[in-house]
Amino acid sequence: MSKALYRKYRSKTLDEVIGQKHITDILSRAISQGRVSHAYLLTGPRGVGKTSVARILAHEINNLPYDEENTNLDIIEIDAASNNGVEDVRDLREKVQIAPISASKKVYIIDEVHMLSKAAFNALLKTLEEPPEHIVFILATTNVEKLPATIISRTQRFSFRPISVDDATKHLAHIAKQEDIKVTDEALKLIAQRSDGSFRDSISLLDQLASLADTNDKKTITAKLIEDTLGLAPNEVIDQLLDAVENHNVDKLVELLNNTFNDGISSTVLVTQLTSKIRDQISDKPQLLTLLDSLIDVAKSPQPQLKLLSVLGLAAFPKQPPKSVALSAPMREVTASIAELEKQATLDQPLDVVSLSDPLEPKSDQVPGPLSDLERSRITKGNESSSNQKEANNKIFDWDKLIKYTRENYIALFSVLSKCSYELSDSDLTLYTNNKFYKKKLDDAKYRPLLDKSLQEIGVYGLDIHTIATTSPPKDSQAAAIAAIMGGGEEVSLEPA
Repeated sequence: MSKALYRKYRSKTLDEVIGQKHITDILSRAISQGRVSHAYLLTGPRGVGKTSVARILAHEINNLPYDEENTNLDIIEIDAASNNGVEDVRDLREKVQIAPISASKKVYIIDEVHMLSKAAFNALLKTLEEPPEHIVFILATTNVEKLPATIISRTQRFSFRPISVDDATKHLAHIAKQEDIKVTDEALKLIAQRSDGSFRDSISLLDQLASLADTNDKKTITAKLIEDTLGLAPNEVIDQLLDAVENHNVDKLVELLNNTFNDGISSTVLVTQLTSKIRDQISDKPQLLTLLDSLIDVAKSPQPQLKLLSVLGLAAFPKQPPKSVALSAPMREVTASIAELEKQATLDQPLDVVSLSDPLEPKSDQVPGPLSDLERSRITKGNESSSNQKEANNKIFDWDKLIKYTRENYIALFSVLSKCSYELSDSDLTLYTNNKFYKKKLDDAKYRPLLDKSLQEIGVYGLDIHTIATTSPPKDSQAAAIAAIMGGGEEVSLEPA
């Protein structure tokens, strides 16, 4: 069975480690001077060489050649994800008292150390601070923020950096040459970019793509092969999308988006490609900063395709479209997507915006005169419409119907809403959630749009929803007064069933 490329090309010495020279130089110098610490902490993202450096360091401390195929009884690797209990650490404390068998130091490598429980950390603390002379601890983690400060302060910490695209590309080219894998320079750079700073991910992707390209038939890994395999949009499509935005060509923009979605390209993948392209061009095109900021929010939207269309459409929309020209079909599509997303926002938006540059006092020729009969009629009808809407809501609103609809369509929302009680007053719907946890859920950006949509589906519009993290107050005034004195309470019925 062939060995995976990332294992085959794992670094064997500190000099072979790529992209972490700020760490390997210090460690090499310390070992040559005999200045070995009792505990090291290696932190950083996945696939950048933490485990490799830990193994190399363990061997070089003992002046042993590192060979992945051979194990040494004095170098012990522990996976904290599966040995994270306090009993595991107590067992380790007993074993560290035993002297090494053949090496000068017994080295314990604890990978993903952040997975240890709080009790396990407390049990390890004293041993980590004052281990026996023959013991060295090497801790590695991708989530240093989860480690107690007391653990970090007792170690020498080394922070690994994500691998740069240039370093990854050069290393991938070296591996491809050694393995006789035919790949274009453009494809190598694309693989490095898609790995997001992880050496292991980039080499694994190259290994995967090599199996698709039959080298016996002189087939080559190209950028097109990578795009098809990973579901990426072609690079020229990304350029065309940004050109359409800059040239305010909404028709072209919508056509390109529809084609990419029809080709099965995910909106989140498209956003990643767009943000990467903008980041590379931002020094030459600083005007794209606003678009870059808006694209970051697409992945958080419950409807990412619509959100992406809205964000790009707003950026591409002409600032002052001719009033005499009807909107084209693509422009109507953008407008519709924006309207759909705006339903999730509050309905009570200000009707006008006052410019801070304008004087606050009205000019002499702008003093408003008395209202005309037509204007007075419009205001009256608007007030009547609002009043009618409140009356319609009070008649249509059916709590049981709302609960039933959410149970059938949004079970997660139903599980929270069914625990609540309510009070409806004109256009105000107050939800008593009983505790802060349910209030936080209903106020969340994931749940609130679903609640608004559910209300609209049962025919209720324009409600202002308020959530209160308590039980509903008793309806009886005397009971309410008693509950207030007692610090709260819940109204229950004592009538027989």
